[in-house]
Amino acid sequence: MAGGGSADDASGDAAVIWRVAGALVLLVLALAIAQRLFVRPPATPQPDATRAIVAAAAPPGPPPPGCQTDPGFAAASGANAATSANAPWSVFGRPENGWQVYVPWIAHDLGVGCPPDSQAFAAALAAWQHAHGMAASGAMDEPTLRAFDLAWLRRRPFVAASGHGQCPAPPPPSGLVAIAPAEGYLGQLAQLRPGTLAAYRRMVAAARAESPAIAADPKLLTIFSGYRDPAADAVDCAAKHDCATPARAGTCSAHRTGLAMDIYLGSAPGYPPESSDDANRLYESRTPAYLWLVANAGRFGFVNYAFEPWHWEWTGEPP
Repeated sequence: MAGGGSADDASGDAAVIWRVAGALVLLVLALAIAQRLFVRPPATPQPDATRAIVAAAAPPGPPPPGCQTDPGFAAASGANAATSANAPWSVFGRPENGWQVYVPWIAHDLGVGCPPDSQAFAAALAAWQHAHGMAASGAMDEPTLRAFDLAWLRRRPFVAASGHGQCPAPPPPSGLVAIAPAEGYLGQLAQLRPGTLAAYRRMVAAARAESPAIAADPKLLTIFSGYRDPAADAVDCAAKHDCATPARAGTCSAHRTGLAMDIYLGSAPGYPPESSDDANRLYESRTPAYLWLVANAGRFGFVNYAFEPWHWEWTGEPP
């Protein structure tokens, strides 16, 4: 019949339509499967690593009852609890969030065994402030923390010797001795002045005899840096772009004297022992090794650079 198609033509067209529809269905299914296989769902937020490290190092619980016997300093203790964790101060050459890293030294100088959120700590801090001509509020503030820093710096003969742009000359090679392999962190080599090494050995022997936690880990208090050649140190800090940072204090490093050493205290998970990241410094400041050193290193003539828990200098000889 003119203008019409045959039955075979109609059946052929239907077959083509079904084949096309089937292909589209298969394509949609393939796309759905591919999306499920290869497109990841939104990740579940993970806890901040630094926060987890700090929480792991945090001292547990409220202050002991014996530290809460001076209610006149209740407000100051509350202020100290807040600022110790959150104050945005820059006393040590860069912004820091709180002053928890320095609590061991502050408590040592105050002669108090109570945490910074306690009334006893605030009362002792008020007495210290009064003795240093400051307002005796019992609350830590930026000027008070700066005064502590100045007191700590005065204990370091290297700081006085390197003042006014003068940097102590390094000792001659004959004035240095090598540490024993077991004294180096993971076998690292280092050199020190003979008197420094002898004092270090006396200190480590005492630490292992007096602290079971230190005795249990032979890596603790091993040395990962001693004498550093000034020329090589200048090249290294220039390459790392950290010559003028709190971790370097310019190119005039105390390590040039043979009196300074970096000591392994443990380190926060994922950090090397010399990391100046706030999380690592806070972790190290709460280790048994550091707390023992704060209490006892002075018996052997050692002082600490408070910004770096691992850095210690012997005061038995002039720089």
